[in-house]
Amino acid sequence: MALCFVAISQAQDITATQLLEKTITFHDPNGNWKNFDGSFKVRMKSPNSSDRLSTITLNAPKEQFNLLVEKDGDSYTYHFDKGNCTTTLNGSSEISNEDREKFRLTCERGQMMKNYYTYLYGLPMKLKDPGTLLNQKVQKKIFKGKEYLVLKVTYDENVGSDVWYFYFDPETYAMEVYQFYHDESKNDGEYILLEGLEEINGIKMPKSRAWYLNKDNKYLGTDILTKS
Repeated sequence: MALCFVAISQAQDITATQLLEKTITFHDPNGNWKNFDGSFKVRMKSPNSSDRLSTITLNAPKEQFNLLVEKDGDSYTYHFDKGNCTTTLNGSSEISNEDREKFRLTCERGQMMKNYYTYLYGLPMKLKDPGTLLNQKVQKKIFKGKEYLVLKVTYDENVGSDVWYFYFDPETYAMEVYQFYHDESKNDGEYILLEGLEEINGIKMPKSRAWYLNKDNKYLGTDILTKS
């Protein structure tokens, strides 16, 4: 395997449930995620591509989500208000079929992006969502010379099919790496390195997330978080 995560032992002194509670206490000490009402920006930097700036606005109690994407002089939005979905392109809801296809302005795509942002920026709190299957064995692994406590997570069939691993600092319980596989036997999927913290509405979110392929460590891009 090009990517070497070396398992050195099973952690005997902490349960998976305890580890999850400790990392949630680090990242969301006041339990703010479930009532999140605010916004933040994510700048995506990718090789051979211009930057993409996304503004995410989430009101969890009202079940509202808005994503504004700005790239190459164009801007478009996906807006969800409970079960209702609307889209706009450069401020207009009148969108041609050609532009809708070009910018992938469908509610299905919007739902996927909503799930993407609320999942990744809601971690590790989202690991308590229904359908999340937490492996009860806490592992200790070394990655890039540092030892981590690691949780393995799978999901009910109706939620997802990927296998995820989450890596936590053994002293602070901060989440510093995560990794997923579609088929672990093929070493596919990606790993994500987290650096720095940005506090948004009392929640410590990763400031930077750099994405790499598991199979050959190919760099894919970096998300940089800032407050709106």
